[in-house]
Amino acid sequence: MGEIAAILTAVCWSFTSIFFNNASRAIGSVRVNRLRLLVATAILLLAHWIFLGTPIPTQASGERWLWLGLSGIIGLALGDAFLFQAYVHIGARLTTIIMALDPVVSTLIAWLWLGEQLTLMEVFGILFTVFGVGWVVMEQRNGQTGHSRRDLLLGILCGGGAVLGQAIGFVLSKKGLENGFSPLSGVLIRIVIATLVMWLLALLSGKIRDTWEGLYNKEARNNILAGALVGPSLGVWLSMVSVQMIPVGIASTLMATRPVMLLPLSKWFYNEKISIRSIIGTLIALIGVTLIFLVG
Repeated sequence: MGEIAAILTAVCWSFTSIFFNNASRAIGSVRVNRLRLLVATAILLLAHWIFLGTPIPTQASGERWLWLGLSGIIGLALGDAFLFQAYVHIGARLTTIIMALDPVVSTLIAWLWLGEQLTLMEVFGILFTVFGVGWVVMEQRNGQTGHSRRDLLLGILCGGGAVLGQAIGFVLSKKGLENGFSPLSGVLIRIVIATLVMWLLALLSGKIRDTWEGLYNKEARNNILAGALVGPSLGVWLSMVSVQMIPVGIASTLMATRPVMLLPLSKWFYNEKISIRSIIGTLIALIGVTLIFLVG
């Protein structure tokens, strides 16, 4: 069940990448980052009210709010802020290559902090999956321009910050979800705290009105609504289900298959050509995923 939730997370995040990419082209990534969290908060508050009877998880202890709140700040607010800045400096392809290291970092942190142990088969599964994903995203494209030394350095630093943010966020979530705590409540706490932090920063920097005006753009508004539904809402909820049920390293590895999932979507939405190299990388990644499922 946890493995299936992780794969479905990757599917959701693949769709949300398309939606948020379209929105970012219209109004900029910084606006989109703030607005997506705000919309996701509204969706999750309603879902929590419908399924669990209250708009907020009043039954959660202060300790859970602490762990999950920190997870939201580090993983969603800071981690995603670093991620969007990495996109600005070095583009999506190089950023995705750096993000492919997330399963390795997540596994190490979970081992050091939570004492999670992986079997040899699971380790091989992670290696195959990471290599396959890396093989896909490292493919050079014709006409690609180089990056300045400054942008390359800043991009690598921001990408590293995004990897650490996501990895630490998952481990903190695992801690906050212990003893069968509701993943829906967990993701709501994460999103609420991350949203408060992001909008507080917007208030301090005088960007509230500028951000809000982004919703006047119809294309951006529609894509943000769709992306917030399948990404920060459904996708992050599924990721919490996965992290709660299986080791963090396995969960993050399966979620990291998003670039592979994006191949048919990019063909569908943007008519991008799928190369032989991409197909080979996908097959290698699928071998890794299969090894993980065989053990699970």
